[in-house]
Amino acid sequence: MIDFSQKPLFLAPMAGYSDLPFRAVVKKFGADFTISEMISANALVFESKKSLKMLEKHESESPFIVQIAGSDEGVIKKAVSLLNGLEFIDGIDFNCGCPMPKVVRQNAGAALLENLELLKRLVSAIKTHSTKKSVSVKFRLGFKDKKAELIARACEEAGADFVAIHGRTAKQLYSGKADYEGIALAKKAVKIPIIANGDIDAHNASAILQSTKADALMIGRASVGKPWLFYELKSGKSVSNALKKEIILYHYESMLRHYGIMGVPLFRKHLHAYAKGIDGASNFRDEINRIADESIMRTRIESFLG
Repeated sequence: MIDFSQKPLFLAPMAGYSDLPFRAVVKKFGADFTISEMISANALVFESKKSLKMLEKHESESPFIVQIAGSDEGVIKKAVSLLNGLEFIDGIDFNCGCPMPKVVRQNAGAALLENLELLKRLVSAIKTHSTKKSVSVKFRLGFKDKKAELIARACEEAGADFVAIHGRTAKQLYSGKADYEGIALAKKAVKIPIIANGDIDAHNASAILQSTKADALMIGRASVGKPWLFYELKSGKSVSNALKKEIILYHYESMLRHYGIMGVPLFRKHLHAYAKGIDGASNFRDEINRIADESIMRTRIESFLG
């Protein structure tokens, strides 16, 4: 399903950011593969409208991989059964890396890194019950202590087809530097493909691939406000201001198509990121926070970007 010999570029699942419109943008401008936002297995099983909306895919997403999170084996099996019934979904990714307290308190996400037996059992349950082409796991180097090799082996033994590793512990959250040596150690410990993640941008991507011997790269926060990063990595060229404007407007129109009028306020956080480093950014951010009309917002974006 995925040719790792080509060292593909993945968009990382990011809660609140990697929704369908954003995934459509990065797919159009260079990303090879995308993964849905993290979706709670509980919310799926109880058919939360918001969670079902998050399952929608863009026509360019092939294969389409959905990420789920949870810690209850029975609930996860039910969630997998639900996903099995949706033919447009090609793979299931299991989140074992989210460090947010509300997730960890439910013994899900990165909390599973403290209980490898449970992690292994849950991954095995997904693999056994899934009819999809792939099962993968995204995790961090550890919860407090780094043990990426042990975690990677547990995932491999449970049947994971590939894993993505963020080069920090859960305790670090997003502080400090990503530890690529930890990813390299995990790569040596298993035979399945490893995707390196954490602080990757156009300047260090090649060096990270070389130092970790990873099979692919996954980019998350660096692409917020810069979805053209994938294009720059692929082409080796900088993006012109004209193309940046085209990308931002394409993103805005995608938001309106997906969310309707609610796309206007939901796009503000993206505009805040897009405006970084541009003259007049502070006034622009202040102004768009009060715009609710889609036409007025479009006109203001166009005038700001020149």
